[in-house]
Amino acid sequence: MTRTVGPAGDGMGTRLPPGSRLAPDAGVYVMSVAAELAGLHPQTLRIYERRGLLEPARTDGGTRRYSHADLARLHRIGELSGVGVNLEGVRRILDLEAELAAVTAELARVQGSAGAVDPRRPFGAGVSTAANHPGHGPSSETSGVTP
Repeated sequence: MTRTVGPAGDGMGTRLPPGSRLAPDAGVYVMSVAAELAGLHPQTLRIYERRGLLEPARTDGGTRRYSHADLARLHRIGELSGVGVNLEGVRRILDLEAELAAVTAELARVQGSAGAVDPRRPFGAGVSTAANHPGHGPSSETSGVTP
């Protein structure tokens, strides 16, 4: 048996085999359902989209489709708004969080290609410095420090 997930642009719906999973960014919820799941009014979703906080997928006919990732983002917007952050601040925080995630992923990729890295090791540990090698670098005679 297959299940219908939603319109595929042709009005027939996409059929998935049993046990298959959707990608977190697959748009499956219409606006009214997404708004209900998020506990918001549909107009609030439109405002968030206009302000650049949310960018739902669209069908060929232009209907908004919200994904699980969109619902998680709505939850995060609600958390930030709930502690008093205005919508422009929310947008900036979300942008910075996305940037941090991208940089973190890139760092993990680079570290993975350089070999195994112990995440408990402080950044820069193992870097060769003059202080690590006696006789190389400032001595007590030139630094003015007496032992």
